[in-house]
Order: sequence, then C-alpha cells, then structure tokens
Amino acid sequence: MSFGGFNDNQHSAPMADINVTPMVDVMLVLLVIFIITAPLFTHAIKLDLPSAQSAPAPAEPTTISLSINGEGAIFWNNDPVSQDELTAKLAIAAKQQPQPQVQLRADKGTRYEVIAQVMAAAQTNGVTKLGFVTEAPQSSKK
Repeated sequence: MSFGGFNDNQHSAPMADINVTPMVDVMLVLLVIFIITAPLFTHAIKLDLPSAQSAPAPAEPTTISLSINGEGAIFWNNDPVSQDELTAKLAIAAKQQPQPQVQLRADKGTRYEVIAQVMAAAQTNGVTKLGFVTEAPQSSKK
C-alpha cells in the first residue's frame, strides 16, 4: 500500500510511481470534444459577395543616374553625354509618365558651376524629381 501504515518498524520509501489515470481521463474527454466539434469547422456559409474593381497600381517610375566626375564630364547611366545631349535626354525624360527620378551624383572635386548647369538644364526641361546621392562617411576603426 502506498499510504503510511500503523507499523512504525517499517521505513517505507516515498512513492515513486506517477499516477497517469487522471491524465488519460482528461485526454479522452478532450478527444471526444474535438471529435464532436471538428465537423463544425468545415461548415461554410454561402454568400453572394459584391465584386469591386479598382484602378491598376501606378507603374514604378524609373531611375536615371546622372554622374559628374572631377573634370566636369557628365554621364547618363554610365554613358558619357555632352551638354546638348543631356538637354535633349532630359526633355524626353520629363515627358514620360510617370516621370523618372533623376539621381545626381557628383565627385567631391567637381566645380559647382557644372552641377548648377545640370540642375538648371533639368529644371528648364521640366524634370521635377531630382535627388542628390551622397556616401555616408566611413568610420575609422581603431
């Protein structure tokens, strides 16, 4: 018997067996509940939903990379262009729908005059999305 007896001469060790009967009872009850409720999850209500139409998502604008090196040479997506070719290409780009974004990259040693001429050409041709691209300063690890 696992309970203490009246005989104090026997030193019984604590009970080391786990009684799993209550756990099995609970699991069987849960199993029966799930068996009963499972068909309710597959029941669907038939609805005649209205249909809706929306406008297509706007097209993602392209990006044009304008680069100016230290000597003042201008590059359109890594292709060298003259000032006249730049003006013509900017006029074509300004008429596109949606208008492409022009990203201006300039070398540290570039004269401000060249950058101002490129910005003025973009403005006169109707380019409204002009951004400047810079590099984050590199931290020195010591």
